[in-house]
Amino acid sequence: MISLLIADDHPLFRQGIRRAVEEDTSIRIVGEAGDGATALRMIRDFSPDVTVLDIDMPLMTGLQVAKTVQAEHLSAAVIILTIYNGGDLLDEALDAGVRGYVTKETAVLHVLEAIRMVAAGEHYVSPGMSGHLVGRRQRLRALVDARPGLSRLTPSERRILRLIGANMTSKEIADDLCISYRTVETHRTNIAAKLNIRGSHALLKFAIENRHAM
Repeated sequence: MISLLIADDHPLFRQGIRRAVEEDTSIRIVGEAGDGATALRMIRDFSPDVTVLDIDMPLMTGLQVAKTVQAEHLSAAVIILTIYNGGDLLDEALDAGVRGYVTKETAVLHVLEAIRMVAAGEHYVSPGMSGHLVGRRQRLRALVDARPGLSRLTPSERRILRLIGANMTSKEIADDLCISYRTVETHRTNIAAKLNIRGSHALLKFAIENRHAM
């Protein structure tokens, strides 16, 4: 049985998602939320297997909730619902630990498949966005071939490297990940050593140039 939380600030859209999944007896809806803060509280309280989050919600956006889920190591696998189909937003969602990315125009058709896949530990991206995901994976393979040390980075180090590539300062990264400034600086030093990069500016340049491959 897959436990599911649905969060969207539009009641009619929540109802549509509920109807799309209720026919599957292997899915149990444990709650609904109309804003991001309530969704986060319910994730903490109910520990659903999967959470479907609208990207634009009051109080906290879907991505802010996803980042908090990631930072607090909560067990819920996150699926983002969005009207946007740009590659940059998909990259940001993946960086935030999101496992599913479903465009709203096809949500009723694809959300059930997305829930099943992310509950099984896989990723799901709406068909119209799959080309970008494939391209990202190809770029990552090429980058690992060029920089073998990249495969030695821990998940935390790779997350910080992506945030460096977003031109965030160490303080901003610390605030975003809810860790100390000193921890970020230690990670930066370790990343540079593993990638054989000397100097903070060189690390920043590498991270920016290769952000969309990571």
